[in-house]
Amino acid sequence: MARCEISCRLITVSAVGTRTSPPFGLCAKCQSPASAELRHAPRTSLVEFLRPGDLVVANDAMTLPASLHGVHIATGAPVEMRLAGLQAPAEGDLRKSIAVVLGTGDYRTRTEDRPAPPPLSAGDRLAFGDLRARIIRKLGHPRLVAVAFDGSAEALWRGLARHGRPIQYAHVPQPLALWDAWTSIAAVPVAFEPPSAGFVIDWALVAALSRRGIGFATLTHAAGISSTGDRELDRRLPLDEAYRIPDATARAIVNTRRAGGRIVAIGTTVVRALEHAAARHDGDPCAAAASCARATASPTSASARPQRFASSTRSSRACTSRAAAITICCGRSRTTRRCAGRRSR
Repeated sequence: MARCEISCRLITVSAVGTRTSPPFGLCAKCQSPASAELRHAPRTSLVEFLRPGDLVVANDAMTLPASLHGVHIATGAPVEMRLAGLQAPAEGDLRKSIAVVLGTGDYRTRTEDRPAPPPLSAGDRLAFGDLRARIIRKLGHPRLVAVAFDGSAEALWRGLARHGRPIQYAHVPQPLALWDAWTSIAAVPVAFEPPSAGFVIDWALVAALSRRGIGFATLTHAAGISSTGDRELDRRLPLDEAYRIPDATARAIVNTRRAGGRIVAIGTTVVRALEHAAARHDGDPCAAAASCARATASPTSASARPQRFASSTRSSRACTSRAAAITICCGRSRTTRRCAGRRSR
């Protein structure tokens, strides 16, 4: 049989498992497209499907407290602003964000049922406790705006710590603490919602991978939001999302591919980052990874910056560059509190 020329999509279709052991799905597509199948297994058995020499790549993005409740100063109307992206993803400046603004209510009401915010215009100001933001412009929809926060970056981080909370949806009734939205490997605070496939990873699994001779590496991809509450606006998701492939990960990918190992991507955020990097180099994942490694060696080079912190493609199209041999998406139970988002990424 011919080898599959695209990345396998490993997707779970049912919420089996427990809070401590969510399931993952395995698609055996690499045998041939006709023999594709879906298998369910507990998280702890993931290592059984891998082999020595493989490299597991996961997203280490930490979830921001991206939901802010406050008021539209001109009208006094209550609003919720959910940070959804950056105006310039490659610059990484959270003070210049893209946001979805909702009317009165909170996560207990389905996002689809939330009322619209008051009419928003450029120059309008929003207050979230002592944190202030100004609307720069609307982005083609009454709920989607570009905003600029007052003050320094340090002031913004303090304001988010005081007044922000993780974005949450009505299917999880209990209020989430911020750390409920962090995976075990969360390190870099850039995600607007959890890269939820990463919940399959814990340190016991990482140790088991090591004992089996299976590599583990991370990249950082700023996972965006799952829903805006508006069907038309949802069709524009995901917005541009920044990613960073560290030097150690780039070199591990190069070495694994040259040794004949497989790259096992945990979640679609990892796939999008690897595919986008590979697309910049004619579909050659080794060349893309090597380029990222060279960029680290000369971080002041202007040409290196987009490769180290780049805006990923907006949609998860069919993978054609074979940057990842396998993709794994973690499923979750509806009672699992730690997973705040609505889809596995």
